[in-house]
Amino acid sequence: MASKIMGTGAGKTLQQNGRKTILHNPYFQFVLFGVIIACVPLLSSAGILRSSYITLVGSVLIYSVAAMGLNLLFGYSGLISLGTAGFMGLAAYMSAYLTSNLGLPFELSLVISIAVPVIIGILIGLASLRMEGLYLAIVTLCVSEVLRKTFEELEVFTNGFSGKTAAYPKILGFLQLNRDTTYVLLVVALVIIMILTYNLVNGQTGRAFHAMRGSVVAAQAMGVNLLKYRLLAFALATAYASLSGVLYVHFIKYTYPSTWTMGMSLNILAVIVIGGLRSIYGTILGAAIVFIIPDLLLKQIPVLGQINGFSYIFSGVLIICVIMFYPNGLIKVFPELAGLFRKKKGKGESNG
Repeated sequence: MASKIMGTGAGKTLQQNGRKTILHNPYFQFVLFGVIIACVPLLSSAGILRSSYITLVGSVLIYSVAAMGLNLLFGYSGLISLGTAGFMGLAAYMSAYLTSNLGLPFELSLVISIAVPVIIGILIGLASLRMEGLYLAIVTLCVSEVLRKTFEELEVFTNGFSGKTAAYPKILGFLQLNRDTTYVLLVVALVIIMILTYNLVNGQTGRAFHAMRGSVVAAQAMGVNLLKYRLLAFALATAYASLSGVLYVHFIKYTYPSTWTMGMSLNILAVIVIGGLRSIYGTILGAAIVFIIPDLLLKQIPVLGQINGFSYIFSGVLIICVIMFYPNGLIKVFPELAGLFRKKKGKGESNG
């Protein structure tokens, strides 16, 4: 009888441990996160959320993809880039042109629209071997501005200042998506990017990136191939930005040259600084703060909300506050709050 009771107790313990293991599995957490945010269209259909929130949250998902690439480059590798907006715009225009003008399948246009900017990103990676810091930031900014000017002048390809339109994606040639299903596609893309990023930063590539960020000389002494990993860092960051641009143009359904300015690149940089360098969830949190708060809260403030560029002022002040009080990003606020909650709970139980 005693052995049966012990066996039952051991079985329950194993089940509980198994559940805890699943809950703490990062891949399960990523998928669960995706399932939760994929419910936004359902909440909108039920009348709980406004229909405009689908577009707003979808934009945050798109910018999160681009910011995660910049986080790989800046946060993990220590290399700076202010050209994110240019690569996003190039991929957006290419995908719109290939699908609308040439009638290519969405999947093929996606591959081409990522491959071409990645080649440019690799060339910049080669240039990064001879320059760092501020000089590298200036070079990437120049590339982005050249691309933006190209968007304005190359009217045959971009339709100039009038902008370029695109349609919702058609998957496998027959499955035509609408706004809600395209939103789900954004969620799937983000979850895949989260998993890919997690695998990269926790493997050999991540260790090489960390070594480069700490010291280039020390990294070379440890056997890190500087050329290989710098090119890889720029290629990944450009690929993420390009994917983000393709998703943007097929979700928002239009693109203008004025969208892909230096301000956009600075906003993407603000995302990872505010949310948290070297943090996947921090990147998404930063994107939500930078791109949702201005639309939902700042514009409602009398007088100040009507000032052109007030959102940039908000982001700048927030960056200063984060650097002063939370240099690792606002994502670190949650562990501190959890620790305070556990401490108060422990005191309450001891007093009881």
